[in-house]
Amino acid sequence: MGVSLTEKAALHVGEYLKNRGKGVGIRLAVKTTGCSGLMYVLEPVDAVQPEDVVFSSQGVDVYVDPKSLVYVDGTEMDYVKQGLNEGFEFKNPNVQGQCGCGESFTV
Repeated sequence: MGVSLTEKAALHVGEYLKNRGKGVGIRLAVKTTGCSGLMYVLEPVDAVQPEDVVFSSQGVDVYVDPKSLVYVDGTEMDYVKQGLNEGFEFKNPNVQGQCGCGESFTV
């Protein structure tokens, strides 16, 4: 299945990398934290790791390590603006539940 980006998410990542002046894509990972157990982590990728799995979506490369891929396979990333708030939204078919604040999830 992989990881995909909506057009808005790809535009946002592309602009971010352009303004940053370097980077070959974005890394999507998960870390253990929060009240539900897992949290998404996004960071720019300057150097590809040998174990990275790469998904190209809307002209952007998304890098995922094999341990995180188990939790994010099939995820679509969107970039949304609601009022004064803006940020990435993850449509992950593996999620079984989320904490009340929306910061962490379980699979």
